[in-house]
Amino acid sequence: MTNALENIRVLEMTEAMAGPYCAMLLGDFGADVIKIERPQIGDQARAWGPPFVQGESAYFLSVNRNKRSVTLDIKTDAGLRVLHQLISTSDIFITNIPRLDSLRRARIDYDSLRAINPRLIYVAISGYGHTGPKAGRGGYDVVAQGEAGLMAITGNANDGAIRFPAPMADISAGVYATIGILAALYAREKSGAGQFIDVALVDAQATWLANIGGSFFATGARAKKIGNEHPTITPYQPVKCKDKFIIIAVGTESLWQKFCRALGAEQTLLNDARYATNPDRNAHRAELIAAIEKILAARDADEWIREFVAHEIPAGPINFPDETLCDEHLRARGMIVELEHPLLGVVKSIGNPAHLSDTPPTYRRYPPRLGEHNAEILESLGFSETEIKQMAEG
Repeated sequence: MTNALENIRVLEMTEAMAGPYCAMLLGDFGADVIKIERPQIGDQARAWGPPFVQGESAYFLSVNRNKRSVTLDIKTDAGLRVLHQLISTSDIFITNIPRLDSLRRARIDYDSLRAINPRLIYVAISGYGHTGPKAGRGGYDVVAQGEAGLMAITGNANDGAIRFPAPMADISAGVYATIGILAALYAREKSGAGQFIDVALVDAQATWLANIGGSFFATGARAKKIGNEHPTITPYQPVKCKDKFIIIAVGTESLWQKFCRALGAEQTLLNDARYATNPDRNAHRAELIAAIEKILAARDADEWIREFVAHEIPAGPINFPDETLCDEHLRARGMIVELEHPLLGVVKSIGNPAHLSDTPPTYRRYPPRLGEHNAEILESLGFSETEIKQMAEG
C-alpha cells in the first residue's frame, strides 16, 4: 500500500494554525513536508502557551506532525539560495505572508518561484487575500470570526459579540487550501503547469454563513442572535433532561413522528395541530420545547439518549472536549494519534477524519524540534557541515 501523496514534496513556510494545519493534512496523506522556520525562533506558535510539555508548546504539537523542520534565514543570500534549491524539486509552496510587496522584496513571490519551477503550486494563505480593497491586511482567526459575521449572531439576544473558542477560520482556511492544492495537482496532471492559490481567512469563514446567507439573499433581513435554536428547524437544539442537557436534531417529518413515539407522546404532541409541520413547530417553538422538557424531566440524559438512538433519532450528549477526546468511538476510528517523541514520550494529537479505504492517512513523524532536520536536508543539497552550522545560527 502506498500513500496517496507519496513523492509529493511540500515546502511550508507558515506559522500559527491555518498553514500548518493544511501542511499537516498533506503530510498525513504521505507528502514529504519540509517546514521552513526562522533560525533560533521558529514558528511563533512554538512560544504559545501554556500548556507546555517540557518546554514544547502543546499548540505547536497539535498541528505539526508528519513534517521535517529546517531553519533558514531567507533574508540572507545563503538562506534564499537554499530555499530556491528546494523550490526546484518541490511540488507545493505554502506561505502566510499577507503582503505581495513583502513577498516580492524577499524574492519569494509566485512569479519569482514559478520562474524556478513552472510546475510549482503556490499557496498563499492570509487574512484577506491578495485581491480586493482589503488585500494585504494582516489578519488572525478572531478578526475573521468578527468580520465574517459569525460573532455577531452567536449567543442569545442580550449577549455581546461571542468568539467561538476554537480557531474555525484558521482551520477552515487550512482545509480549503488543501482542497485547492488537490485540485491543482489534478489540473497539473493535464496541463503540466502549476498555479497560484489564494485563500483568505475571511473568505473561508464567510462560507460558514451558507444557509444564513441564503436567507439573507432571499429576504434581505439581518440575521439575529437566537442562541441554541435553529432558525428554520424545531426541535433542533439542547433540551433539559432530569439531570442535564442533551442535544437533539429532529430535522424531518419522519423523525418528528419517531421522536413523539419515543417520548410516548403519540396522542398529545403528535396530534397537536400547533406542531403538525416544521413551520408550525417553528411558530410555536417556546411552548413545544417546554412540553418536551416536561416529559424529559422524568428520566436521566443517558436513558433518553439510549431511547432516542433505539428509535433512530439523532441525539447525543453535550460533551466537554476532554470527554470527546476520551470517547471510545473516536478512538475506535483512529482519531486519536499517538507518536513517540524522543524527548516527550508519547505525543497525542487529533487524527485526520478522511478515512480512505486504500490509501488512508498515516502518522509517521512526531512534530519536529526546531531545525531538527537541518543536516539531513542541507546535506542532500550538497552543503558542507560548516555551511550547515552557519545557516542554523542565522
